Amino acid sequence: MQQGNSAWPIGYIHTQQVSGVTVIEFHGEIDIAAAQQILPDLDVATAAPGQTVVIDLTPTAFFDAYGLRLLCHAERRVKERGGWLLLVCPHQMILRVLHAGRLIGRFTPLATREEALTLADSEAAG
Repeated sequence: MQQGNSAWPIGYIHTQQVSGVTVIEFHGEIDIAAAQQILPDLDVATAAPGQTVVIDLTPTAFFDAYGLRLLCHAERRVKERGGWLLLVCPHQMILRVLHAGRLIGRFTPLATREEALTLADSEAAG
């Protein structure tokens, strides 16, 4: 990244813990080149057993079939480890990609990160 440039590099993900939930933000353009860069970091972020993971696509500028593959990969890893994955996707264009990939039944996109964290918190409370 250039000095003084606040733009996120293409394919960058940012992971943080928020109230015991792993939040993974996808930034920039999620395509084949980005997917290859993201996959190792995504594997690290989804490695812990029994975790709730929120993937937030809010800062995503572009998303194609390779992005769908990343979502499915992350969801499979989280479920295999006894966890739960939630998806935040406020973008109509990305929602169309999810529909075209027939993944709306597999993922239930939420409009905001706050909605996902509230749902995760209520599920954890029982």
